[in-house]
Amino acid sequence: QVQLVESGGGLVQPGGSLRLSCAASGSIDSFSYRAWHRQAAGKQRELVAAILPSGVINYANFVKGRFTISRDNAKNTVYLQMNSLNPEDTAVYYCFARTSGVDYWGQGTQVTVAS
Repeated sequence: QVQLVESGGGLVQPGGSLRLSCAASGSIDSFSYRAWHRQAAGKQRELVAAILPSGVINYANFVKGRFTISRDNAKNTVYLQMNSLNPEDTAVYYCFARTSGVDYWGQGTQVTVAS
């Protein structure tokens, strides 16, 4: 079993920054597929950024140049640095992991961008 715990969400003004963290515990390979998704009110959940086991990183077009995903394998933690936030980035952000063919989700952390 794998547990994912997110932290770092909150309220930020437009143009501001936040850093989300996702700590994994349990039976998870530190090089497993890790990702961040988000879901705004009334919308479908969407991929924000992902790190493949190979180390390749993918970003959604709407965050390129603003968000950075990274991982600390020693801590089994994935981060999402979010800069130049705008109100359209308001959503619940979910951590995701896939290991041994099983998908896991965190509980989500709310990010609100408002003045």
